[in-house]
Amino acid sequence: MSLQIMTANRLLGGGVVYLGENQEWTDHFAAAKAVEDNDGAEALLAEAEKAEANQLIVGPYLIKVERSDTGLQPLSVKEGIRAKGPTVEYGHGSKANSLGQAKE
Repeated sequence: MSLQIMTANRLLGGGVVYLGENQEWTDHFAAAKAVEDNDGAEALLAEAEKAEANQLIVGPYLIKVERSDTGLQPLSVKEGIRAKGPTVEYGHGSKANSLGQAKE
């Protein structure tokens, strides 16, 4: 089995979070708890299910990572983007007026 971590989104605010070493949810990818066996993955899933039931997070899932000289690195492009944060600033773009037309 490959090295994996648990990710989800905070229910309040929607930010990307990772399950850390002390069962806390953190927005720091580097602080995620990594496991490499089925028992470890099941433990992460069980903790995520509890957090989701307590309405702390939504949409938890395991992702594959690798350990490098600089720490944990996601193996997929999608998770690399999620780990670095939004690619556009919130509120950036055109705004609509009450008629549904874009404002300049």
